[in-house]
Amino acid sequence: MKKIFWIAGENSSDLHASFVIKALNKRALKLQHFGIGGPEMQANGFDAIFPFEKFSVMGFLEVLKHLFFFINVEKQIKKLFFSSKPDLVVLVDYPGMNMRIAKLAKSFGIPVLYYICPQFWAWKKNRLLKLKKFTDHISFILPFEKKYLDEYKILSTYVGHPIAEEIVIGFNKKDFAEKYNLDLNKKWLGFLPGSRNTEIRKILPEYLKAIKKFDPAQYEFLFSKATTISDILFHKIIASYDLPKISFIKNDNYSLMKHCDFIVAKSGTSSLETAYIGTPFIIVYKTSKISYEIGKRFITINRIGLPNIILDKDLAPELIQDKANAENIYFNVTDILNSKEKCQTFHYELKKLHSILGNKSASEGTANIIEDLINE
Repeated sequence: MKKIFWIAGENSSDLHASFVIKALNKRALKLQHFGIGGPEMQANGFDAIFPFEKFSVMGFLEVLKHLFFFINVEKQIKKLFFSSKPDLVVLVDYPGMNMRIAKLAKSFGIPVLYYICPQFWAWKKNRLLKLKKFTDHISFILPFEKKYLDEYKILSTYVGHPIAEEIVIGFNKKDFAEKYNLDLNKKWLGFLPGSRNTEIRKILPEYLKAIKKFDPAQYEFLFSKATTISDILFHKIIASYDLPKISFIKNDNYSLMKHCDFIVAKSGTSSLETAYIGTPFIIVYKTSKISYEIGKRFITINRIGLPNIILDKDLAPELIQDKANAENIYFNVTDILNSKEKCQTFHYELKKLHSILGNKSASEGTANIIEDLINE
């Protein structure tokens, strides 16, 4: 039996990796999948050797606070590679840790596939040199990454973006309204505050302050709540505000994105999913002041929202750090939502984005690469 060691340290990575494992499970292969991964991977036969929720950390200060945990994890992985050497290491996004494990794996002579490579075009170009040195193949998901990977002569394959096969709208609008007791005669505003507790602490309060500016007689307020978020933390923040009726949506994010008139999305995969589905949106992100000040000194691009980056256009307003406040959220939502011309522009540009990303099966493409690597 071939052994594949995976690292998928956050919700989106867990989902993307689970589709690849699912694709591999359909083939006549005897494989053991283990390592770092979440509930989606585990539901497909993956053996998690560390508690998944501890890896959902973003930002320089936040990572520093958990440094001893990550150092210990790396030590344990090194012992594992020595005592039970896997046939392949598959790294999914999560560059801070995965680049270190790529180097470690190569020191043991273990082949490395990087699925959803680090966003080297936004941060450090020298990561391309490390990718070339420490990986055997890159399975990349954004078409424009090809020119960079080819320039450094890195063996890579464009497999398409995983959201093309992952997005399934579970309900039509009428049934969704019945499930969550929503008024079809009102406009629906959807709020996606993130899947990490650190994001919830910073972003959720601004969302809650923003909805108090809208007339509840005209709007329904739908809030996504990720399963990785602490219930105690989430509801403690909610309870500290005098709010109109809010509908909490669990496990139906794609229906929320599809049926809302407008989405306020945290920067990341959720903004790209919203764009792919075709609903107008703005992008919000806020982190600790220290993490922000350090991070902005390394970022080499003018946009952080993936839809804007892919389209090479300032389509969705980006409210980052101090600009991520209730007043700006309210202004930008109403400015776009009340403008027929701006809504039409959104729909036109998002159709272009849909076409750019295409409808390839990223999981099947990546499964093909894995099968080739373990048979070499």
